[in-house]
Amino acid sequence: MKQPIILLIACALLATSPAAAVASACRFEPQGEGRVAEIVDGRSIRLDDGREVRLAGIEPAATARQTLMTLLRGREVSLRGSDDAPDRYGRQSALVFLADSQEISVQALLLADGEALVSAEIADKDCAAALLATEAGARWLHKGTWADPAAIKNAESPDDILAGIGRFVVVEGKVRSVRQAGATTYLNFGRNWTRGFAVTISRRMLPAFESAGIALKSLENRRIRVRGWVEGNTGPRIDVLRVGQIELLDAN
Repeated sequence: MKQPIILLIACALLATSPAAAVASACRFEPQGEGRVAEIVDGRSIRLDDGREVRLAGIEPAATARQTLMTLLRGREVSLRGSDDAPDRYGRQSALVFLADSQEISVQALLLADGEALVSAEIADKDCAAALLATEAGARWLHKGTWADPAAIKNAESPDDILAGIGRFVVVEGKVRSVRQAGATTYLNFGRNWTRGFAVTISRRMLPAFESAGIALKSLENRRIRVRGWVEGNTGPRIDVLRVGQIELLDAN
């Protein structure tokens, strides 16, 4: 009885929270059903028909796998998404719902409990906004990952960001300058362009930012939140591949 009790409690707590909005905002096409045979890791499950499913839209925290084992192992689930084509690893990417609870996705449950971050890979604006709102609720309540004051990196502390190289992180700070070099635009957060934190945006991304009403030059002197994988040698970098990786934090 442990799994149903956990699910009922979680759904009751989330019914009036931003997580409940994910169900109405993320109404993608059905992609099938199945029974969960294995929890592969914090973001992937294997169904009893052999399909491996990747939980779309999130980057899991270290605790996510154990939570998925409690919630999903042996349970019937349904899948929803915009595309059921497998990725290069053969995984199907989808929002996952328990068969007896179609209102709140497993992704929303993890985000609401601070056990995942929004990855910004979902292009649908309404769905992306709902996922971000769910994450923001957990952040405001200091739940899970957000209980750590260092969960959001300070753009003015590049060494702290560089320590997370190869990991998915969230960084906040003020853009000091916007520079273009060749086919790449740099959002620089430090005076030292070599060692300071920077966001890189390729020329092919410019139409997407224009469609979103964001002129990159207008980000100069703005406070933003950026999420992504940390790269770099002397100075940390995040390569922005989707507009949703950047959130504006001021009203100017």
